[in-house]
Amino acid sequence: MSKTALITGASSGIGRELARYHASLGGDLIITARRGEALDALKAELEAAHEVTVTVIPLDLGAPDEAAKLYEAVKAEAIKVDYLINNAGFGGHGAFLDRDLTDDLNMIRLNVEALVSLCHMFGRDMVASGGGKILNVSSTAAHMPGPLQATYFATKAYVSSFSQALAEELKNKGVTVTALEPGYVVTEFAAVADLEGTQLVAQKGATAEAVAKVGYDAMIDGKLTIINDKSLAFMLGWVMPFLPRGMRLKMVRKMQEK
Repeated sequence: MSKTALITGASSGIGRELARYHASLGGDLIITARRGEALDALKAELEAAHEVTVTVIPLDLGAPDEAAKLYEAVKAEAIKVDYLINNAGFGGHGAFLDRDLTDDLNMIRLNVEALVSLCHMFGRDMVASGGGKILNVSSTAAHMPGPLQATYFATKAYVSSFSQALAEELKNKGVTVTALEPGYVVTEFAAVADLEGTQLVAQKGATAEAVAKVGYDAMIDGKLTIINDKSLAFMLGWVMPFLPRGMRLKMVRKMQEK
């Protein structure tokens, strides 16, 4: 029996590649994002290529109560969600006090509030049905504070911490929770976050396709966390923690400066 995956932020980037990978394995999908036309195009592509069923639910998870609306829409379709993949999120460049506060609060609502809400609603269903898997797309940003992307880095620290705690709570209930923590990935994220011209974007990034596969496979294996780049994982685990805090902050800031 094929497994059904619900993927948020599926219209582009990592989310779209996660949908493609899951479909290539014969799995059905529920895909959601703001851009309905992009979702419809992805649905047509995947159903034609893999003979799977793709349900499209366009909405903006960054708006109040939209996570609950998504849950209700899925229940109305009478579809059992086996895999919940929380990919939707965005960042934003600039000094915190120079940024529009509304933008940062919307970022918290999407990156954190929507993710937590969906984990709660679908997580309960998974426990009741005897099993399931959750993949939360975090970032290597979770491992450090991020001057000039202060709110974004903080949201990802929340996602990684929350995911690991939830994994421990659910491990004896048949549900696994995995946090995918990629480094820089070549997607439209950088342009949307106004990161063009920074050292972060100047480096060679991973492809969304490669990162999606790493994250999906880690979810299937029930891993707690996964970083797509082994050298970056070593740096974050065995070098950065031993540097003085002030040095780490300066290093991260320099990566974000234009």
